[in-house]
Amino acid sequence: MSEQTITDIVREKYGLAAQQVASGKAACCGSAPSASGLSCDPITSNLYGLSETATLPEEAVMASLGCGNPTALAKLQPGEVVLDLGSGGGIDVLLSAKRVGPEGKAYGLDMTDEMLALARENQRKAGATNVEFLKGQIEQIPLPDNHVDVIVSNCVINLSADKDRVLREAFRVLKPGGRFAVSDVVVADDVPAAIRQSVLLWVGCVAGALSEESYRGKLAAAGFENVTVETTRTYSVDDAREFLTSAGIDVDAIAPHADGKFRSAFVRAVKPARPAEACCKPGCCG
Repeated sequence: MSEQTITDIVREKYGLAAQQVASGKAACCGSAPSASGLSCDPITSNLYGLSETATLPEEAVMASLGCGNPTALAKLQPGEVVLDLGSGGGIDVLLSAKRVGPEGKAYGLDMTDEMLALARENQRKAGATNVEFLKGQIEQIPLPDNHVDVIVSNCVINLSADKDRVLREAFRVLKPGGRFAVSDVVVADDVPAAIRQSVLLWVGCVAGALSEESYRGKLAAAGFENVTVETTRTYSVDDAREFLTSAGIDVDAIAPHADGKFRSAFVRAVKPARPAEACCKPGCCG
């Protein structure tokens, strides 16, 4: 599948999700909306505490398609500048804006017009003045070098067809010493290709998750250091039984190869505070 085809599929799926929210239903990836209109599956459910969502527009919560809560784990500080890659309906941007306060700023980047419209309306309803939503792709971030303190993202990087470019762009726009703190889906290396494809279509809307080892390697190649990958949720095949069965897949047959091998994880890394060559100076490296 070409990079452009994947981009078009993602744009279409998330555009439909935004329309779903506009019609009063929760957004969903791999399953149908619940009768209550609340979150649709074990991936997107119960990620945020009531204290976080109580003051947000209902549509921002309904549009959440993430697999974690990166703003809670990123330890954002007052006055910081934050960028959310693939910001959707804006829930993580609005939460980030509260954490960094009026002296800070929260950017949201999304390529889907419907999601941007929804996010900007949610910003208006929330009265958030330290927020800006940008249109663009995460492979080509429309911000200057060394501009943000923290990058967050919520189950979006796995959707990109060019993750190396995404991570290079993240490194570019971060200030020296800046933090990369994203929630994403990771998968074990030993899952057969056909099973990996089927389950990831459920987990992430479009199959494309990295293994933990590959994620670490790509971050290091982009220039990051202090990389950690912390599992936050582990998925069983039973979580996806309804979706996989509807796709004609024998769930019991694939269970031994897939159970526990698809996970949400919190991925952290740091952009070095100074260029590597500076360590050649006497006393720099201790």
